[in-house]
Amino acid sequence: MKTFSDTVKRVVREKYASIAVSNNPGGCGCCGGEGNSFVNILAQGEKCGYSQEQLLDELAQANLGLGCGNPISLADLRQGETVLDLGSGAGFDAFLAAQAVGAQGRVIGVDMTCEMVRQAQKNAATLGLGNVEFRQGEIEELPVGDACVDVVISNCVINLSPDKAAVYREIHRVLKPGGRVSISDVMLSGELPDEFRNDIDAYTA
Repeated sequence: MKTFSDTVKRVVREKYASIAVSNNPGGCGCCGGEGNSFVNILAQGEKCGYSQEQLLDELAQANLGLGCGNPISLADLRQGETVLDLGSGAGFDAFLAAQAVGAQGRVIGVDMTCEMVRQAQKNAATLGLGNVEFRQGEIEELPVGDACVDVVISNCVINLSPDKAAVYREIHRVLKPGGRVSISDVMLSGELPDEFRNDIDAYTA
């Protein structure tokens, strides 16, 4: 029998798959983004904490304007580290992380939609980044081994999961002892009315 969680996953998958296929930035609006023009995405990116250099770099072709912050800014990434990006989308944050960890480092991006994974792989090939890979999978059940990651990053994705406790258990599983987490996301500071909490459209608004 289909559950509410199953429906949420289906709706989220369909929404972000359609963005990947059209390569048309959605703009989640968390940082005040309105529309999908380059100017709006640039303005939104600045509000989210990205530098002009990052937003105008060739890597920015992978920026779909779907984030709500800059997890790289507080991750303190170091040369040679292995980074896992939860909900990697078209690869923007993963590519910034790949630059930070250098050729001896490694970045793994995980996204639930095959369409986003294909777009990210295409972007990685275009950019010539050999130290980043993308895998299809759900963040509640990561396709990553135990204790193999130095840093987990995520940008406005965990809020989309109907089972956040499972996500954090998985983060704990894949991190090496002493590993770090840098997450930018939407947080609930009060109670939501049931009619909003159970509103499927709210998960992708």
